[in-house]
Amino acid sequence: MKKFLLVFFLIIVTSKIFAQQFSQYNTGTLYDSFENPSQKAFITDTSKKFAANFFIPNFNADFLITGDVQSTLKSRAFNSKYDNSSLVIGQGRFNHVNVNANAYLVMFKMFSSLNGDVELGFSAQTRMEGKGIFTDESVALLNGFQSFSGDTYSDLFNNNFYFQSYNQFSFTYREKINKQFSFGVKLNALLGVQYEKLNITNSQVVFDKANDSAILGLAGTYYTSYIPGHLTPRDYLPTFRNPGASISIGSTYRTEDSFIIQANIKDLGFIHWSARSNVYNFSNIVEIDGLSSTKREKNVYNGLKTIIHTDGVMGSFTTPVDGKAELSVNKMFWIDDNKDFKYSPTLIASKELFYPGFTGALVNPFQYKKYSVTLTTTYDDMKLFNLGVQLMMQTPNFEFFLGSDRVAQTGSLLSSQLNKNMNQTFANGSSSGADFFLGFSLKFGPVIEHPLNSSVIPTGEKGFLGRLWGRLFKTND
Repeated sequence: MKKFLLVFFLIIVTSKIFAQQFSQYNTGTLYDSFENPSQKAFITDTSKKFAANFFIPNFNADFLITGDVQSTLKSRAFNSKYDNSSLVIGQGRFNHVNVNANAYLVMFKMFSSLNGDVELGFSAQTRMEGKGIFTDESVALLNGFQSFSGDTYSDLFNNNFYFQSYNQFSFTYREKINKQFSFGVKLNALLGVQYEKLNITNSQVVFDKANDSAILGLAGTYYTSYIPGHLTPRDYLPTFRNPGASISIGSTYRTEDSFIIQANIKDLGFIHWSARSNVYNFSNIVEIDGLSSTKREKNVYNGLKTIIHTDGVMGSFTTPVDGKAELSVNKMFWIDDNKDFKYSPTLIASKELFYPGFTGALVNPFQYKKYSVTLTTTYDDMKLFNLGVQLMMQTPNFEFFLGSDRVAQTGSLLSSQLNKNMNQTFANGSSSGADFFLGFSLKFGPVIEHPLNSSVIPTGEKGFLGRLWGRLFKTND
């Protein structure tokens, strides 16, 4: 059965790929070097020359729901019934949903200079991103009119959301310009897969409880990209139907007292959606029958679909991708004299470029030889505090990591999904959601040798940026 609203609110329950942001900062993994382009992935005299994931996806997952609807949606998802006791009807109280997705299918990087200056990389990934705001009443309507004591309500369904997914093919260039400063850039070709944006500006519902029906009226705009037929996994194969481009730029500066300051502008770009896409400026009413029947969700979905697909115009449009600006400070401490135990905290500030989102994070990695445990705390502009854990095994030529940046929420959701007690209840919290990430890569080829230790005559020289820096500032570093 089609459940347009329910699927959107719970899209992350059934999704398998999302996005993680912070725990990989300053780890030196292959994933870290692609996400933060000034970060190095190789160690001179230790690492081998090539690094790859060998088609094993490095994927990340994150989603979030806040507001009164949390227990209602959990009950519907895991108990197959609605519990609307936490919903407040008649006040238009908002709930938020965020979802992001990132899966690297191909990652390859090479060290291209014996002087240790230049790293080149190629990657292919699939990304998803979405945000939404919806009212308590929008969820209550999926269960009929039982929660509505009155007959007429206005502007209680003024929701908005957007969701887009795309493939990304990237080239990265990273150069150590001098002993203190490194610079990296990631150039991305984007191929859009799906885009939807709904903005309801006016709404009204009149219930006819005696006839088990309602008249629903909505006005607003709806953008949808062209997809031939229904969306299937095959639609995620690359096409040039919806082209786009983006860029990530990063720089790393090491101070004289060994603080590492890193600044990044990530995924600044756009997607131009096909001229066969549609824009609907709708203002219409529809009658919804059977609000107390078992088909009520389908009936509400069909009514909404009928309204938002009126007064459409075919044409292209351009949307931004969810770019971010990030600034971090890192400091490394050796805990013991043998240098087996290391603690290297990173403080991060992250601001979305086109949306209100702001997050601060403190990443605390504790490393013993090749094993490390990372505790990550975050706090954002929705006043949500989260605790994350990462486990990693890392050598100069091998790395494997897994973890979650929302441990409590992930555990709660997993417990709810595995619990077979259909009479369980769900308490509202500050947020519900989940986060999971996993990565793997290997290095191969000859060992990178410093010029002084090289078994061959060094023929490399500084990269282009290093030579330009030397000419501008008259340095020989």
